[in-house]
Amino acid sequence: MSIATQQLTLEEYLNYDRSREQHYELSAGNLIEMPPESPQNAEIAIRLLLFFARFVAPRLLRCKDTEIVVSGSRTTVRLPDLMVLTEELADALYGNQRSTIMSDMPPPALVVEVVSPGKVNHDRDYRYKRSEYAARGIAEYWIVDPLINKLTVLILNEGLYDETTFTGEQKINSSVFPQLQLTAKEIFGN
Repeated sequence: MSIATQQLTLEEYLNYDRSREQHYELSAGNLIEMPPESPQNAEIAIRLLLFFARFVAPRLLRCKDTEIVVSGSRTTVRLPDLMVLTEELADALYGNQRSTIMSDMPPPALVVEVVSPGKVNHDRDYRYKRSEYAARGIAEYWIVDPLINKLTVLILNEGLYDETTFTGEQKINSSVFPQLQLTAKEIFGN
């Protein structure tokens, strides 16, 4: 749900009064109030966080608490479900007042979005974020779709994403984490 009546600049968004405990994204200058996640989506994000915590330092993991400025026709700031940062990016964020990855900072190594029900959410994760994250130079983008129990792994190749889908007992192939020993079924918990 868009709540701003006028388009915001990045500076206006960063200074927006967030006295309520609500998450927002800025999409093409429009302030979008993000509804609470479904229990299933929250569980998937936490399951992935715990899995990555086995071999990634905690300072490199972010779960629904760090936003990223991405390219778009107008100012856009996304709030991914999960991110794995690079050491360089973690250093750039350290000591900042706000956990926002600005456009002059390095991109994260991996971004994960868990798809929520509805066409708007589907389009945002599969279409818009795909192009925004590619333009931002994010090496790997996962789209976790609990509605159809499918994981789409997008690997950046010459500015565009190559796509591979995983379901059931298929082992996930990751260019960022080749040591990964995880199946789609384990992600979805079924």
